[in-house]
This record gives sequence, C-alpha cells and structure tokens, in this order.
Amino acid sequence: MTMTMTKNKETTMRPHMRGWAMAAAALTTTGAMLLAGPALAQDAPATVDTGDTAWMLTSTALVLMMTIPGLALFYSGMVRKKNVLGTMMQSFAIAAIASIVWMVAGYSLAFGEGGAYVGDLSKLLLRGVAENWDKPFTLGTGDSAVAFTIPETVFLMFQMTFAIITPALISGAFAERMKFSAMVLFTILWLLVIYAPIAHWVWHPNGWIFGLGALDFAGGTVVHINAGVAGLVAAIVLGKRVGYGTENMSPFNLALAVIGASLLWVGWFGFNAGSAGAAGGRAGMAMLVTQIAAAAATLAWLAAEWMGKGKPSVLGAISGAVAGLVAITPAAGFVLPVPALIIGVIAGLAGFWGATALKHWCGYDDSLDAFGVHGICGIVGALLTGFFAYGPLSATAAAPEGVAGSTGQFLIQVYAVVATFIYTAVATWILLKIVDVIVGLRVSEEEEREGLDVSLHGERIG
Repeated sequence: MTMTMTKNKETTMRPHMRGWAMAAAALTTTGAMLLAGPALAQDAPATVDTGDTAWMLTSTALVLMMTIPGLALFYSGMVRKKNVLGTMMQSFAIAAIASIVWMVAGYSLAFGEGGAYVGDLSKLLLRGVAENWDKPFTLGTGDSAVAFTIPETVFLMFQMTFAIITPALISGAFAERMKFSAMVLFTILWLLVIYAPIAHWVWHPNGWIFGLGALDFAGGTVVHINAGVAGLVAAIVLGKRVGYGTENMSPFNLALAVIGASLLWVGWFGFNAGSAGAAGGRAGMAMLVTQIAAAAATLAWLAAEWMGKGKPSVLGAISGAVAGLVAITPAAGFVLPVPALIIGVIAGLAGFWGATALKHWCGYDDSLDAFGVHGICGIVGALLTGFFAYGPLSATAAAPEGVAGSTGQFLIQVYAVVATFIYTAVATWILLKIVDVIVGLRVSEEEEREGLDVSLHGERIG
C-alpha cells in the first residue's frame, strides 16, 4: 500500500477517510488503488496528539447527540401522539444495543484484519485495545498499515456512534408498526451481518471497495445508502400502516421534530468534520461545505414545495436540511464550496421527489422517509462526489495531485453504490424473514390502533 511520507496534518490521511488512496495507488507497481493513510507504519508517532484527540472526543460526543436526543426528537415529532414514546424508545434502545454489539464483536468484524469482505475476531470484546489505551494505534499490517495520532479507544468510540445512528435511521421506515422485540433482534443481526461487513469493505485497508478507490468521506454508502435501502425493504416487508392513505397521519408535534433536526444539523459537524480524524484544514473544509450543502438543500426543498403545493412548510424545511446533510456526507472532505452548493440544491430537489412523488407512485409506506431522504440523497451525494472531488484536498506526499473528479471516478462510485444497494437489500430481506419466524415482525392491528406507547410499553405521553 502506498502511504504518505509526511507527518504534516494538512497533507496526511486521517481515520476512515480513505478516498485519496486511489490516486496514491496508481503509483504502486501493481497499479492497485489503495488508500493513503495518515503516516507510514514505521513513521507512526511515538505519542498521542492531544489536539487531534481532543477534536475527535468532541466529534464523538456530537455524533452521539445526533441519535440521542437528535434523531429521537426528530422522528418522535413526526409520528402520531399514540406512538411518540415508542418511537423515541427505539432510538434510545438502539443506542444501548449497538454500543454493546460494537464492543462485543461489531468493531472486530468491521476493523479487524480479516480479508476483503469482513474483519476477523482478533478484537473480540475489544481484546488488545485496553492495553494500549495511551498510545497511537495502527490499522492494518505490513505495507498497508495506516498509523493514527489518536488512541484506538477514541477511534473505536467514534466509529461506535456511526454504528448507533445507522440502524436508528432505519427505524423511521417502519415507525408505528414493528414489535419492540423484533426491532431489538433485527438491530443485533443487522449490525453484525450488514453494517460491520460494509464498514470493512469501505473503510478498512483490506476492504475490496476501499481497494477499488471509491470515495466515501463520512458514510454515504456505509451509513445513508445502507440505512435507506434497509428501510425501504423493511417498509415493504412489514406493509403499510393500518389506515395509511385513508386516515389522518399528521405529525403530533413538529416543534419536537424541529428541535431534533436542529440537533442533527449541529451534530453533523462532528459526523463530517470529525471524519477528517484530526484538527486541521481538511476538517475545516468539511465543516464549511456541510453548512453550505444543508442550507442549499433547505432552500431547494422549500422552493419545490412552495411551487408545487403553494406553501413552504416547516416539515419541508427540516427535511430539506437533512437531505443536504446526507448528500454532502460522502463528499465533505473532497469538495470545494461551489460544488457543495450544487450538491445541496440537487439533494433538496431529489429528496422532495423521493419523499413525495416516488413514494406515492410506488405505493410503499416509508413512514418517516428513511429511503426517500437517506437512501436517495445518499446515492446522489456518492455519485456527485465522483464528479466534484478536488484533487488537492485529497493530496498526499505520495500522490501530490490527489483524486480529482472524472468519468472514471464516477463509474467507481456507481459500482460501490450498486454493490451496497444489492447486498443490503437482499441481506435485510433475509434477516427480516428470520426475525419474523422467531418473534414476529409486526404488532397486531388492535395494538397498532391503540398505539405502541400503551401496547408495547404501557405508558402515555399525556
């Protein structure tokens, strides 16, 4: 693996941002496109960089805030009153479930050495991590090893917050009708069988998508396309909510949803700028383009809604913001402000179409538009990254030109998107069928009409 030869924070690769690897790979004798890492293993820093570590600790807290309370408020504000607590409970419970799954085996399957498709069990129960709690760590071995300036405890915790929010996003597609027991079992299986392997494909030096040179700075494929597609499959398998299309299903409290969306927007700076892995210029650019894309998508969604429905809505504004945040995620560390503006506008329009026209044309009940926003806008962002990637942002000492947008890069992005879509769709369908056999997927019609708050948790919001 070709690695950067400098320790300058502005020109070295950082945690799971492997995109510029491809350009460096072109310089290898094999011609394989592999990621350029923070530093050569033999050049690994002797001590932890406290500035980088402080930024990553802060980013980790921001990303956790995106799920609890951000997503919990965002989703619960958009369901009916009888399901507010049940919806909030899903995000909160998933935060706990995913944390333990990640600690026990998920992290090892995602970032253990393994092969091209999944990690091994060398880090089962975080074996070997505690002993090196105060030292920088190296991901990978031999020529492909990537050295970091932060402790592995911080890296794995940052990645844990991504593993938490991804299945929580899926819950928006089956809101108001899945059994709590089914949600628990599905989350455990989905993280181990789908999330961890795809994270390995994309973000580990041994991963096959990593090797292809697909660009995914902070989770366009691993988080958003993955969650969106899984949500679409779940919505189809579970079927429509009772009364869908005939009864009033207006949101109970959009004020909660606005607070949740606002927390998501702020937390997304940890999601994207934190994915630079260091407190440097790349993190600064990622933060800037994240803000621009979110703002542009908000305005684009509102404009489309205003022209199409006669009024710009609060729900449209917060949905547009999330659409822009989703689309810029894979591109955040690779694009400049003007391309970010374009990505945001396209995402706002695409998200509006996906959450309205597409859903109604196809007839599926994606309750809170997990696919319409995360799936579609994740695809939009991943593909546009192939066109708009700016070489100097991904430059390393080994590959001074970095990775620039091109037709070839676009085709690589298409390949990564299609592979993720197919694997997630098929595997999610299988897991849902298994869960249905074991505990059953859906509450009864009587329980659904009564509301999940009372029927599943024995509580009421008031």
